[in-house]
Amino acid sequence: MAKKSKNLRAAYEKVDATKLYSVEEAVALAKETSFAKFDATVEVAYNLNIDTKKSDQQIRGAMVLPNGTGKTARVLVFAKGAKADEATAAGADFVGADELVAKINGGWMDFDVVIATPDMMAVVGRLGRVLGPRNLMPNPKTGTVTMDVTKAVEESKAGKVNYRADKAGNVLVPIGKVSFDDAKLVENFKALNAAILAAKPATAKGNFITNLTVTTTMGAGVKVDSASV
Repeated sequence: MAKKSKNLRAAYEKVDATKLYSVEEAVALAKETSFAKFDATVEVAYNLNIDTKKSDQQIRGAMVLPNGTGKTARVLVFAKGAKADEATAAGADFVGADELVAKINGGWMDFDVVIATPDMMAVVGRLGRVLGPRNLMPNPKTGTVTMDVTKAVEESKAGKVNYRADKAGNVLVPIGKVSFDDAKLVENFKALNAAILAAKPATAKGNFITNLTVTTTMGAGVKVDSASV
């Protein structure tokens, strides 16, 4: 096992691993123990008591955080004609069709969000092996396959985040930057938590949230009392 850096060890010394902190305490402590020399991202990590092998226990969705993420997403839109013009007017960074498929297959990946109109999904489908593993494949559940490209682009630019449980029931979502005021991070945290709770499958038994942690890029994890969120 790799040894923890001196800075990370110092950060962990400030965190009581046996304690469940309130969301306010956890956010403040995560910021305090951040030692990155850049404006680190604050993330929330969930472990959910779900069986992802069951189709009715998949957790996936998207939402716009009240205070954004601190990052302006680079948005790519697959559309033609009037919808392409609409995407450009809404502020999309890249708009196109087949030519973008060739560019992406050639290794170009300078974008953070991919949106497509439904009629373009046959074209986008050729990129499944490239976009799928990076969680960039457009999907109706996250609002990225839509005819309302204006709304999709504007929400992505405003701080929309996607959440999806992996095979082990883990969900990791950014909620802002260390430079954010504590109150804004707490508000984002609570909004995200409400969305996760609303997505609880009816067939999931027992405690839905088995572990909840807030952390920063390269920082120490701080366990959160889910009842405080």
